[in-house]
Formats: sequence, C-alpha cells, structure tokens
Amino acid sequence: MYDVKSMRAEEFISDEEIRETLAYADANKDNEALIDEIIEKAKQRKGLNHREASVLLACEIPEKVEAVYRLAEQIKKDFYGNRIVLFAPLYLSNYCVNGCVYCPYHLKNKHIARKKLTQEEIVKEVTALQDMGHKRLAIEAGEDPVNNPIEYILECINTIYSIKHKNGAIRRVNVNIAATTVENYRKLKDAGIGTYILFQETYHKESYEKLHPTGPKHDYAYHTEAMDRAMEGGIDDVGLGVLFGLDLYRYEFAGLLMHAEHLEAVHGVGPHTISVPRVKHADDIDPAAFDNGISDDTFAKICALIRVSVPYTGMIISTRENQEVRERVLPLGVSQISGASKTSVGGYAEPEKEEEVTSEQFDVSDQRTLDEVVNWLMKLGYIPSFCTACYREGRTGDRFMALCKNMQILNCCHPNALMTLKEYLEDYASEETRKIGMELIDRELEKIPNPKVKQTAYEHIHDIAEGKRDFRF
Repeated sequence: MYDVKSMRAEEFISDEEIRETLAYADANKDNEALIDEIIEKAKQRKGLNHREASVLLACEIPEKVEAVYRLAEQIKKDFYGNRIVLFAPLYLSNYCVNGCVYCPYHLKNKHIARKKLTQEEIVKEVTALQDMGHKRLAIEAGEDPVNNPIEYILECINTIYSIKHKNGAIRRVNVNIAATTVENYRKLKDAGIGTYILFQETYHKESYEKLHPTGPKHDYAYHTEAMDRAMEGGIDDVGLGVLFGLDLYRYEFAGLLMHAEHLEAVHGVGPHTISVPRVKHADDIDPAAFDNGISDDTFAKICALIRVSVPYTGMIISTRENQEVRERVLPLGVSQISGASKTSVGGYAEPEKEEEVTSEQFDVSDQRTLDEVVNWLMKLGYIPSFCTACYREGRTGDRFMALCKNMQILNCCHPNALMTLKEYLEDYASEETRKIGMELIDRELEKIPNPKVKQTAYEHIHDIAEGKRDFRF
C-alpha cells in the first residue's frame, strides 16, 4: 500500500503506485486541458506531485513542452537567481565490498588500482584544490568496513577542515558515503558536514537487487530508508539522486519525486539537492551494456521537470556531462556544478598518467580547468559562487527551506556569491577571468535592492581587494 508518511521503503516508494502513475500519464499525455491545468498549478511555485509531473514527462506536444521549459527557467531565476555554485568531488578511497555491476569499484574488479588516501595525502589533495580556488568539497568513498570505517571518514573530514593554505580554506564538506546507522549519522553531523548525499541508483526494487547482487548495498530497504536515519541523526540537509540509464527513466523520475514527497511529509524538509547523473564509461563498465540510456533531449526535459516539481531544491550536474549538455540544462534549473573534477583517488595533487592503471570511478566528460569553467559561466551571464554561508550561519534544513520557498534566500545568496567570486578573482583567476569578473560584480552589485545590504556588500568587496577574507550575510 502506498503511504507517503510510512517509514518502510516499499510503502513510500510503492511499485504499484508508480505503475498506476505511469498508466495515468500514458492515458493523459495528450489531454491538453489537464496538461494546461498542471502547468498552471506549477506556476504557483509550490511544486507538483509525482503523478502530475509524470503526465508532463509523458507529454510530447511541442508547445506544452516548450511552456514547461520556459517555466523551469523562470522558477530557477525566482528561487536561485543567476548564481551557479561550484564544488569538487574528493575521492578518499576506492576500496569497496559491494558488487554493483555499473561501478568499477565493485569487489570483483581486480584490474582497477585500489587506493586509499593517508591523512598526509589528503593534505596534498586539499591544498591542490584550495590552490584552484575551491571552497566546497563532496567527499566520496567506497563501502568497506575494514578500509573505510566511519572513524576514517571522520578523521578525513577533520583534516580537510584544518588545512589553510595561503588564502584557501574548505568551508563546507558534503559527504557521499554508503547508507549507515543513525549513530554514524550523528557522528557525521557532529563533524560539521554540510549535505549528506546518497544516490538511490534505481527505485525499481527488482532491478536494484540485480544491479547490486552482493554486498551490504544489496539491501534495498536499508539503502532507501537511509535519508530517514540521517534525519533522525540530526542531518537536516540531504541530497537525492538516481543513476539514469539503469532502469526506465519514467519509473525513476516518479520514484525520485515520491522520495522527495516522503521527506517533506515526514520531516517537513525535502531534499536540499537532487542530482541527475547518467551512466558513463568507466574502467570495466560499458554504458552500452545498459539499454535504458536517455537522450540529451530527454535529459533536458527531466531537469526542467525536476525544477518545476521541486522548485526549492538545488539541482546538481557533474562533470559526467560535457560542456554542451551542461550549457543546455543550466537555464532549466541547475544551481550547482562541479568544476575541474578528478574521479581518481589522489588525482588532484598527482594526476594519473595515461599508462597507469586507473583508479577513476568514471570518465570525466568536461575536463576544463576551474578558471575556464568560471570564465565560461560569467560569459553566459551567471555568477560563479563559492558561497557556503547558509551552512555556516545555521541556515540549514527547515530554516533554509523557509527562506527558499518564500524566495527570500536571494537576499543573502546574491551578495554572498559576489563576495566569494571576488575572493576567487583576487586569489586564483587568470587575467582575462579577473577582468570579466570585476565587470560582472560591478553590474550585479547595482541589482541588490536593499540599500543597506548593497552598501555593506560594496564595503566588503573593497575589503577583499585589501586582503581581508570570508565575509558573509
């Protein structure tokens, strides 16, 4: 039985409900009166439920699809403005006991180079990331209770926060590790993490169990219920995601929205972020082996509909996607992207040579430097943001959501983005990027509506030019 408030995975992600939803969507995909009604509801900026959104996903009427794209673009501007937050993944260890068939870290892969960073190596990695200009990391590690116990993860977080090189500092560490216990989530919360991220991979239980044939990740319910345990452990910012291409995308889309609805119904706080990765080539993984891949057109439509359906959430596109695809979906709702990513263990301080056995989790499609990404974003009219202020000011969970849903978060985020961009320009940018950035900051400062906030932002940006750092609203 479907129950959005149930704490059992198979009840808040009900297979029967998803199948009925897909049948309803097929039956109404050409129902223009209903489609118009759903789009009108979306214009209220309160979101759509999984059934309504699934109708729009099934709809192929060109003018209706275009209306969804226009609405997604406007909702993105209303909630997040023209800011794009930048981050980088940091792979700590690729030791893993699971048998996931889509990931080269699976236990049976004897070809991939197994690596685990020491604390001294983490210092080198983080220093290299700081020297690029990064302020926000997402740490990644395989599931291995012997090589990667929670104590190792906690020690790594402490080390990362302790490193201060020149003007650099990592101000927010998000964590993407395997589902764990309430007690361990409390430990992560106490360590000062930002968002806890866990991709579902697929919401289709039968497919999930086949894709995870061995290891602790085989337990569908334990994995799917992880966000509830994280919330119980005090982590109020969580990030969802599915790996598109493993199963039928319409099923995954409905399941993803149902998970967001469940978190909102039970905890009063939906997902802080939603990620939309697609299966990519890796060491012993051929994406062609999975016959549910989606086209760039479908991918763009999914991004737009997530923005329309869950208007408050941050949407993440990683360097799995190339520049062309990222440029296409940026206006449709994306608010965070990775830059200059390495998916190998230790790849920032000492990049792997082509002749070496790789430790990468997947091939990076967008291989530009962080400076090139920052330059590109500004030329497109976006503000590259390195802001971490909400997390550090306690604006997380329901406090963040209250501001975001009322479209008030821009009052903090816009000036904070400009100040962190100014830091980047002063400390790390190339001459061309610095010139473009200073012109952008001058234009954007004038758009701040509150005179007091505008004056304070002017003063802080002047102070940054004089050598001071880390201002925030």
